[in-house]
Amino acid sequence: MATIKDIAERLGISVSTVSKGLNGASDISESLRQSVLDTAVELGYTTKQMRGKLTRKFCIFVENMEFETPDQFGYDIILGFKQLAFRENCSVTVTPITPDFQAAEKYDTYMLKNGYAGAFLLGLALQDPWIAQFNDSSLPAVLFDNYIRKNPAVSYVGTDSFEGIDDAIEHLTGLGHTRIGLINGSPNSMISYQRRQAYIDGMTAHGLPVSEDIMPYAYFVPEAAAPHVDSLLSRGMTAILCGNDLIASGVIDACAARGVRIPEDLSVIGFDDIPVSARLDPPLTTIRQDRLESGKCGFYALNSLINHVPISKTLLRPQLILRGSTGPCSR
Repeated sequence: MATIKDIAERLGISVSTVSKGLNGASDISESLRQSVLDTAVELGYTTKQMRGKLTRKFCIFVENMEFETPDQFGYDIILGFKQLAFRENCSVTVTPITPDFQAAEKYDTYMLKNGYAGAFLLGLALQDPWIAQFNDSSLPAVLFDNYIRKNPAVSYVGTDSFEGIDDAIEHLTGLGHTRIGLINGSPNSMISYQRRQAYIDGMTAHGLPVSEDIMPYAYFVPEAAAPHVDSLLSRGMTAILCGNDLIASGVIDACAARGVRIPEDLSVIGFDDIPVSARLDPPLTTIRQDRLESGKCGFYALNSLINHVPISKTLLRPQLILRGSTGPCSR
């Protein structure tokens, strides 16, 4: 278990300053106090006094998403939620789930018997049993990248795919690209549908051709990219947008195996800006979504629902991060 000394070493401050931050002393700045609290959460620090002051129990349910290390997509989302929950003296349990778990345990029943005031749900697929149950649930829930219509107890948190994809297409057309393909994520994912429509809208707005054979669905893993690279190259694509950074890393690997140079022969853009993106060869141009802030928005939205403020959607603005995987069109 983390100690006050661990927090002090991480932040480069004294143990006494950490103690002041944890106990709400008035002689340190608010920004430093928040840094102490955020670091305490990240390192897993708690005290008996803090646990005794807990006011609410929340659960984060996770499916189809890695989250245990800083390099993984879900890590910062969960960390951001926990950081705000910690400040409000709320406890958070992270529970991995599967479709079988959802089939065996109704959402409302599970929440009530475990005493949870609300939940944040990451990575659910459209066909999952709980997605249908959220249409009628009265218990507060916030879904990451999933939307339930007309239920004031359920909210949506995500990043604006339409703005992000349009920024990417604008960047590529500025480099002379007119043949731009899309390797999308899973076909049973709402975010895949959104990014597909965003791609269609962006290409149409720029007067560029779109057809079914240049926007295939895959899965959100690197190995899903390779089967589509040959097809898109044979159709004259000079740039490929990807449903996430893992797919983009698979495109880069597939191109290296085929002797296709990036960005000289093909430009590649990912989505998410996970830490590995900057370490690829070449480093990946990508659409960043701030996952730490997404987690914080998840807590804000859930807290609002609990206080009977029926938030529908919260969308963060994306940011296009330019690196070495995009360059001028050579054809």
